[in-house]
Amino acid sequence: MVVGDPCVLLISTFMLSVRDLNVSYGLRPALERVSFDVEAGRLVGVVGPNGAGKSTLVKAIMGVVPRRSGAVLLEGEPLEKVRERVAYIPQRAGIDWDFPALVREVVAMGCVPRMGWLARPARADRERVEAAIERVGLADLAHRRIGELSGGQQQRAFIARALVQQARLFLFDEPFAGVDQYTERSILGIFEQLRDAGCALLIVNHDLGDVVRHYDDLLILRGEVVAYGPREDVFTQANLNRAYLGPVAAV
Repeated sequence: MVVGDPCVLLISTFMLSVRDLNVSYGLRPALERVSFDVEAGRLVGVVGPNGAGKSTLVKAIMGVVPRRSGAVLLEGEPLEKVRERVAYIPQRAGIDWDFPALVREVVAMGCVPRMGWLARPARADRERVEAAIERVGLADLAHRRIGELSGGQQQRAFIARALVQQARLFLFDEPFAGVDQYTERSILGIFEQLRDAGCALLIVNHDLGDVVRHYDDLLILRGEVVAYGPREDVFTQANLNRAYLGPVAAV
């Protein structure tokens, strides 16, 4: 790294930088030439049709699926070196809800990236866990098994785990799928608090409902970036038609 290099300084001003990301499943391209930057304090929605690569994008950022090429930087550093600063919450369908863990134990897993699996949580860690459980409205269910909770309650438990991690970047894969309106409002409130605290959030959204209005920026995908930028600039009929290959109503 050369001190004073303007390119380095430009990259380091962003919370997340994705550069020329390419991902394939076998011989089938899933993402091609995906590049974008996310500033701190931004709530970014990722939208597009089924099979557009939305979930693949967040998995590739985290390294859950291999990248054919490309780079991912967090605050100017390769994400692989600072993974503890990133909280990733996958789709509910990809989680084993039969695992015999209590809600409190699941939330406490948010301490692991910082202290490791073998260390015992300190008093401050335990207090952080209880505060996160309270924040998502699960204090009365902390002693229950995670598999006994409703879909919305399970989602809130994993958000509490992410809060305990004290990450700078949050990646959510369809957090609003199968939740009721109360849970949706609760989750949005937490997202907005994290945004206002200077974190960045990248949120895969399956549909184009009212929740889209809460995003600061939108990334519209169809295997590649169709459009990216402030919601009011990119959430247009023309961009949606390009992504969905036909008329789609913009809310």
